[in-house]
Amino acid sequence: MKYLRILLLALTVLGLAACQPKSAATSGASAAVATVNGVPITQQFYDSYIKMFSGGHTSSELTPQQRAMVLDQLISAETVAQEAVKQGLDKEPHTQAMLELTRLNVLDQALSDKYLKGAGPTDEQLQSIYDEEVAKAPKLEYHARHILVKSQAEAVQIIHELDAAHGRNFAALAKKDSQDPGSAQNGGDLGWIELNHMVPSFSAALAKLKPGQITQAPVHTRYGWHVIELLGTRPLQVPTFQEVKARLKQAVENKKFHDYTTTLVKKAKVETYLNPQTGELQTKATAGMPAIPPAPAAPAAPAAGAPPSGN
Repeated sequence: MKYLRILLLALTVLGLAACQPKSAATSGASAAVATVNGVPITQQFYDSYIKMFSGGHTSSELTPQQRAMVLDQLISAETVAQEAVKQGLDKEPHTQAMLELTRLNVLDQALSDKYLKGAGPTDEQLQSIYDEEVAKAPKLEYHARHILVKSQAEAVQIIHELDAAHGRNFAALAKKDSQDPGSAQNGGDLGWIELNHMVPSFSAALAKLKPGQITQAPVHTRYGWHVIELLGTRPLQVPTFQEVKARLKQAVENKKFHDYTTTLVKKAKVETYLNPQTGELQTKATAGMPAIPPAPAAPAAPAAGAPPSGN
């Protein structure tokens, strides 16, 4: 709600101060639907506001009560904006930054709409992308549980205890010894998961198990040492094309516009003065130098017989 108020304030100040005349217009889209202290709220601004916050509807599609409510909202927003300007808040650095951010976002959206108009992916293209993604998607999901400890020796001891009890005390040991706060109290149960959602060494060990089996060697990840049990597998339920079509279309359009903006940036004359590594501004004397230090040289190849680094 607070962000909406800020956005409305920003749009009102930008729209009314930059686009609207200081005296009420007399005809067409610039005719005033109301004035606040002599400043007009134009028909065009009123209609744009309705379209923006109603999902594309027009004034004629609203009820009289809704039209009155929108008008009251804009009158209130204009009144508040005028008071903010009167108190000099529009000159504060943070307020100016918010207004500039709103301007950038609005223009970004306007250019995106224009660039993608009539150039969106066809249903056939989306279906092809969907088929490719489904073909690459995992076919199974795994129901697993694990016990996470800090040392390899602890994990080895837990495996011995599980073997001696034929794995029947897995949940009890997980509750007692596991360092994973998200699953320990559930007996180490991780629920149904996909292999590509886990770190490689964990997923590789899990994929080798059959239901009911426990890893016979501790599995090391950056989190510690794991003892893993596979409880079962089932076919992964893939959403239908119709279920993901809208999201897929959005993703394709986002990438297309991102590629376009990348091209624009490459063509633009850009000079940077901030060093991202230090957060410091460069002096004029060094402004022509690269803002980002060159990447360090690649490390030398390990000597013959040297062990590879682990996870």
